[in-house]
Amino acid sequence: MNNTGWIWITVVFWGIMLVGAVSRVDGQERDSLTGPPLRKFTHGLKFEGRPEYIFQTSSFLQGDNPEGKLIKGASSFHLKYFFRYRPGSAAERAYGDVYQGVGFGYYTFGEPRLLGNPVAFYLFQGARIARLSPWLSFYYEWNLGLSTGWKTYDSYDNPYNKMMGSRVNAYINAEFYLRWKLSPALSLTTGLTVSHFSNGNTTIPNAGLNTIGGNFGLECNFYRQEDLKPLKTTGVSAYQPFRPYVSYDFVFFGSWHSQGIKTADGLSASPESYPVFGFNFAPMYNVNHRLRLGVSLDGTFDGGANLYTEYDVYGQIDKSQILRPALGDQFALGLSGRVEYVMPFFTVGIGMGANVIGKGDLNMFYQLFTLKIAVSRAAFLHVGYNLREFHEPNFLMLGVGFRFNGKSIVF
Repeated sequence: MNNTGWIWITVVFWGIMLVGAVSRVDGQERDSLTGPPLRKFTHGLKFEGRPEYIFQTSSFLQGDNPEGKLIKGASSFHLKYFFRYRPGSAAERAYGDVYQGVGFGYYTFGEPRLLGNPVAFYLFQGARIARLSPWLSFYYEWNLGLSTGWKTYDSYDNPYNKMMGSRVNAYINAEFYLRWKLSPALSLTTGLTVSHFSNGNTTIPNAGLNTIGGNFGLECNFYRQEDLKPLKTTGVSAYQPFRPYVSYDFVFFGSWHSQGIKTADGLSASPESYPVFGFNFAPMYNVNHRLRLGVSLDGTFDGGANLYTEYDVYGQIDKSQILRPALGDQFALGLSGRVEYVMPFFTVGIGMGANVIGKGDLNMFYQLFTLKIAVSRAAFLHVGYNLREFHEPNFLMLGVGFRFNGKSIVF
């Protein structure tokens, strides 16, 4: 099975596990110890349009293409299903009107023959940053998923497009917007959106595509009459003060990546992808509901590290010309500092570290971006991206994790 097949199997698995987690916690609560049962979540739909500008990071976008056209404009349309904690609940007060769900987006860049008209499927989460008035609030939202339908690099049919190397690419988006409340059920949204598309270094080329633009949306919440009634705070919905504690995360991950291999005249793209496996062990100090700090021990085996060729090899290489180092030269052990932003279901993290054991390619300063998707109090799915020196793509980290001494992921 090719790499694209494994990507889709992984995404379907994540989706099934997330739906299972939601179904387990989407129960009912009471507004007092003897009151009537109430829904834990309310549900809704959101429609968005995004006019966007494409950052001119490649000569291909600046006119070095078969059409000789400048490619700088993009537009997209999105449909999102979301669920949020009911107004007045303890979780709504603790996390700032947090919501999460799944979305679908259609993109056009004005040149379908050169880039295609990709579609994106993604998870998302957002929350209120500040309430500016009873009818106006400031929010953030992130999206993470996959996009497919790209016109990709081909040495014969599309040699100028050195931005997108695969038909399936990661989709990452961040939004900051104003929510204009027209009624309890209906709101308008206006804001700023930034997006990134790339294949996570699973295939070369991997320059990627970046956009920035506006975001205009209509949000519909399907409240029932009882959902808007004030909650009493004498029962299970009462807000509980947070007590700091230490939890321990174990993560096991694997993926694959392409590699630039040194030749006599520079670097040449590897003719195949190489496996990566690793683990993280991170004691984390839980400061409050939303913040964790810690240090992680990071172990990695990289099958593409420290590969080399004979000195008389020039230009493009094939597998028979690649020499492998001793097995021990493809293992590394590092230490990284971690900061995590904690919300129901999802935890977003960043980290910086260095390998204290590792030779050649593995003697490096690295950065990490991670997303943990909770499936229970003790288990989560892990999606991460490893960079070196802040700009060189390294590899994806797709795996599972287990948390010890963790507290409830939701109220």
